[in-house]
Amino acid sequence: MLALFKSAPLVDEQEQQWLIDTFLWAVEHFDSEYFLKHTQIILPNGQFFPDRVSSVSEMAEKVFSRVVDYAGMQAWPINLVAPSGLTPQVFPHFEFQDNLRGSEASLIVPANHPVNISFNPNQINQPQDLVASFAGTLATILIHHVGVLPPGGKEYLPQASDALACYLGFGVMMSNTVYQFKGGCGCGYNPYANRQAALTEPQTLFMHALVTHFKGDNQSKKFLKPHLRSQYKKAQKQIKALVSDSANPLLLALDEQAVG
Repeated sequence: MLALFKSAPLVDEQEQQWLIDTFLWAVEHFDSEYFLKHTQIILPNGQFFPDRVSSVSEMAEKVFSRVVDYAGMQAWPINLVAPSGLTPQVFPHFEFQDNLRGSEASLIVPANHPVNISFNPNQINQPQDLVASFAGTLATILIHHVGVLPPGGKEYLPQASDALACYLGFGVMMSNTVYQFKGGCGCGYNPYANRQAALTEPQTLFMHALVTHFKGDNQSKKFLKPHLRSQYKKAQKQIKALVSDSANPLLLALDEQAVG
C-alpha cells in the first residue's frame, strides 16, 4: 500500500546505470585529479562571466575563453574562428605529458595545426546555449583525443559528450538548455539558437547531480530553471542513496575524497 505513494526515480535503472558508468569512464580517462581539485560548478552569473562586450564576435571570444579556462584546456591547440571561416579539417595529432588539463598540462607533441571551432551567431542572445555548446564541443574534442569509446560504444558518443560537459562543470547550463520553451506567443523565440541536446532533461540533471555530489556543491540548484529544481532534488536523493549502498570501489573512493 505504501508503494502507491513512492515517487518514481528521476531516471530508470538502465539509464541510471549508463550515466553512472559514463561518469566513471570520465573519471578514469579525463583527469580525475583535476576534477577533484580544480573543477568548479560553473554558474550563469557575473562571477563566472563578468566580461563586457560590444560586438557579436567579442562576446563569442570572451565566452569561449572563459569556457576553455574553466574546462582546464588552456594548453590545448584550439582556436575560435568566425562561422564563415570554419572549413573541414583533419583532427591533428598531439600528446600531453602527464596531465590532460590545468596549468600543469603541457604539450610534448605539438599539433601541426590547431583545432578550429566556431559558434552559432543565433546563440548570442541565448548565452547559456552558447556556453553549453562550447562545453559540448570541448568535450567532443577531449573524447576524440583520448580515443576511448564511452559505455555503449560509438553510437553513444553524442550522449557521452553531453555527459562529459557536465563532468567539466557545465551541468547547470547543459540542463537549462536541453529544451527551450517557445513562450505564450512565440515572440522572441528562435529555434535556430537552441543547443542540440543528446541527453534528456532528466538524464542531464542526473549527471549534473552526480558531479555536484562529488564536488560538494549546494549553490547550483537556484540557477536551474524553476521547473528543473524538483527534478534535481530528486536526482540528489537518488544519488545519495545509490552511493551509500554502492560496493563500487571507484565510487566509494571518490566519495571519500569529495569536498564535504
